[in-house]
Amino acid sequence: MFFSWARHRTDRTDDEYTITWDVAPDGAMTLGPPYAKTMELGWRAFALSLIASEVIDDDQGANRRFLHDLSNFNFVQTAQGALGDLLKRGRCTLGDPVGVDYVPNLDNKRSEKSDFWRVQLSVNCNIPGPKYFTHDGVILFSKRGNEAWQPQSFFAHRIATNPPDTWFVHTDPKEEEAFEAARKAFERSGLAK
Repeated sequence: MFFSWARHRTDRTDDEYTITWDVAPDGAMTLGPPYAKTMELGWRAFALSLIASEVIDDDQGANRRFLHDLSNFNFVQTAQGALGDLLKRGRCTLGDPVGVDYVPNLDNKRSEKSDFWRVQLSVNCNIPGPKYFTHDGVILFSKRGNEAWQPQSFFAHRIATNPPDTWFVHTDPKEEEAFEAARKAFERSGLAK
């Protein structure tokens, strides 16, 4: 089965998008091409990935309101709850970039299929905390196959492990170590004044 569409009425047929669903004799379904694999996370994730691509392509008609609606990111589940709800409770707003991406076979060394999804957000949060988190903070989560979402950035780790009102109550030794190493490297480079 396939589904095909174009972004704009004036687009030529070679500008169309096409999604295919192949059904094997045993009933197993595969979805393709790779840009459509975000659909496996739900329609919101798929729509977010398409709109983010339109923003990157400078499409003036891109639905930025949908792209920056926190509730659309509730497909990312953490131990503390749905990501969009947590960001709302942390009084956060989304900026750019926003990304929902699929990467086929991230690790070519693995023999099994290793589907990989990534969500990347830039946020501003109106809460007490370090500016490098609360102003243009970076949130990265990833997911491999059917595994749970895993935090990949320091801010994502804080969000996944603490309620919003305690995101910055405790220091994280790994975080402190990384920031100290970065500060020292920056000073050694001669760029620090």
